[in-house]
Amino acid sequence: MSSAAPGKSVLPGDPPGGRRATAVWSVGVAVYFVAVIFRTSLGVAGLDAADRFHVNASALSTFSILQLLVYAGMQIPVGLLVDRLGTKKVLGIGAVLFTAGQLGFALSPTYGTALASRALLGCGDAMTFISVLRLGTRWFPARRGPLVGQLAGLVGMAGNLVSTLVLARLLHGIGWTAAFAGSALAGVVVLVLLVLFLKDHPEGHEPEPVGHRGAAYVRRQIAASWREPGTRMGLWVHFTTQFPAMVFLLLWGMPFLVEAQGLSRGTAGGLLTLVVLSNMTVGLVYGQIIARHHGARLPLALGTVGATAALWAATLAYPAEHAPMWLLVVLCAVLGACGPASMIGFDFARPANPAERQGTASGITNMGGFVASMTTLLAVGVLLDATGDDYSVAFSSVFVLQALGVTQILRLRRRVARRERERLVAGRVEAVHVPA
Repeated sequence: MSSAAPGKSVLPGDPPGGRRATAVWSVGVAVYFVAVIFRTSLGVAGLDAADRFHVNASALSTFSILQLLVYAGMQIPVGLLVDRLGTKKVLGIGAVLFTAGQLGFALSPTYGTALASRALLGCGDAMTFISVLRLGTRWFPARRGPLVGQLAGLVGMAGNLVSTLVLARLLHGIGWTAAFAGSALAGVVVLVLLVLFLKDHPEGHEPEPVGHRGAAYVRRQIAASWREPGTRMGLWVHFTTQFPAMVFLLLWGMPFLVEAQGLSRGTAGGLLTLVVLSNMTVGLVYGQIIARHHGARLPLALGTVGATAALWAATLAYPAEHAPMWLLVVLCAVLGACGPASMIGFDFARPANPAERQGTASGITNMGGFVASMTTLLAVGVLLDATGDDYSVAFSSVFVLQALGVTQILRLRRRVARRERERLVAGRVEAVHVPA
């Protein structure tokens, strides 16, 4: 599919793209947008949640850990479901679940019920992004894949921006229950749009019918996807790049900036907003670069990891009690590149797998960053409690996971490059033998 040479026109059998594709894809992206609002809503409410449910740092981190545990654990099943049922059905189920989870979180009287609500939310959220990626491959030409994927991620970050700017103000203006319950209405709106307007694929581009799909089929799909070095590279790129910003935005950024750096909530919220705005800007740049220069994928990913590690080290090791504002601004701007860099993982997995395995391969890739985020969320919470809220020690766990991920990326890079060259040669040979 993506073995076509850059600059080629639409490949035979490629979807047409166009306004209709953009309209349908926008409905799917709107569902993902709302899912991200709900996913990141705890990031601006972490301190309030600690007061509301009377919990410490470890218990507070459990909210996000459980949500991400469910999300990560659902990725392969969701990928298989998307390959089998199509985008519309899976997105619809997801919208129902994450809306119910957000409403349940609003009304939860105890820590236990709130925890169950976040798990339900994570389950619904898990069904959105892979579905949107699949929708893009069904409606747009393969050469548009990197840009379409980055645009989907950009819209997701806009949802994070809504959490930071709008939900945070509602929370402190109208209170916990009204803010979270009111936001749940957005889930109802996108569900209605999905039912009325979303289609799995354009006319004339129906997927090939597949026979009985039992346990053997599931095992074959997972095994075939995993055997591809590109799928494994995608997972480790996603693992290594995404989690520093995810941990910062999802839970620990606000407490770190307020408690460790002595900033007001308003100033800290502004820095969280900067992460989101940087993410949206860098996403457009990365998407354009990769669409034009496929070889830029690995340098961009590793460059983002290196820059993130350097800025975290400089911030945590700063000799004064608080890091200067200029350093925190640069840190947040660089953290904004983590999301776009994680999308590069899908640009390794996508060309490595045929259309009928795209959902499964995307699910495997998407697990990476969320497993890393879940691990780091837990590590930070445990280390904060163990060290008396020493954020320098707690956030040093970031470097351990980055080192692990970079090691795996470097181990796989030659194998991935060789397989991509083989596919390119095979594609050219096939094109030569196609009758005129």
